[in-house]
Amino acid sequence: MKTQAVSHLPRLDRVVACLQQAVNDGGPLPDLEALAAVAHYSPFHFHRVYRALTGETIGRTVQRLRLLKTLQRLGRSDASVTEIALLAGYDTPQALARVLRETLNASPTELRADPGLLERHVAGLSRPASGSTAAAAPLSVEVVTLEPFEVVAMRAQGAFDDLDGAFGLLFGWAAEQGLVEQLQQLIGIPVDDHRELPAEALRFDCALALDATIPALSEPLQLRRMGGGQWARLRHVGSYSLLEEATDRLLAEWLPASGHALRDVPLHYHFLDDPEHAPEAILRADIHLPLVG
Repeated sequence: MKTQAVSHLPRLDRVVACLQQAVNDGGPLPDLEALAAVAHYSPFHFHRVYRALTGETIGRTVQRLRLLKTLQRLGRSDASVTEIALLAGYDTPQALARVLRETLNASPTELRADPGLLERHVAGLSRPASGSTAAAAPLSVEVVTLEPFEVVAMRAQGAFDDLDGAFGLLFGWAAEQGLVEQLQQLIGIPVDDHRELPAEALRFDCALALDATIPALSEPLQLRRMGGGQWARLRHVGSYSLLEEATDRLLAEWLPASGHALRDVPLHYHFLDDPEHAPEAILRADIHLPLVG
């Protein structure tokens, strides 16, 4: 975790403690809104901030904590594997054994028979997995004021790499309306993180900003108001599939030390190049992160 994020660690510790209590009690997990309140983060952005600062999703944290509790019971309890599996929320001891084999390459019996191996895995699961330590260029972030603007948007559901189809439908509508020459911006509004969900569940809002009066719209098109207020702007160069990683860096490396707080509106991407006409390595997009103030 980057040094700029150290001041945010107590907030994240409170979230992990809340999840740990729920895992220990075997009760329902708090929802994202409740966890955001515990951390004093914007509910709009909590899951992104959490992933950026910890390197793992909330779901992965819960899996890690459950597995950690299971290993601790294996090492400190005489309970049977069946009892431990049921306490951990697994339907059968075979289900627990399968998870342990897939994640730790060991069975419950092997772990109990080798206390040293078990303790090493306990130590490894006690913290999030380390992210990449490769050096990266410093971020060049601007704080800008965006005037409000309207966009014609439609929601796409499916693989991130298939968003061209949704933008194609928007272009088709603009052509029918004779508005192609008035196109100003291509905007993307990520609803979900494509690294966290299967492709068929991913939602992403595609939008066009036009320098024209927008006619009446019908589903699936909708009119949305964007901009207004202060935004952190980071220019991303490279594959558009790496925009989430660039957003992570903006949240983890720049935001904690910036003195700014996040505003409760969605972040958005301004796509500057067409992947069909520009090489992937030099594609440009501006990431806009909404700020209070």
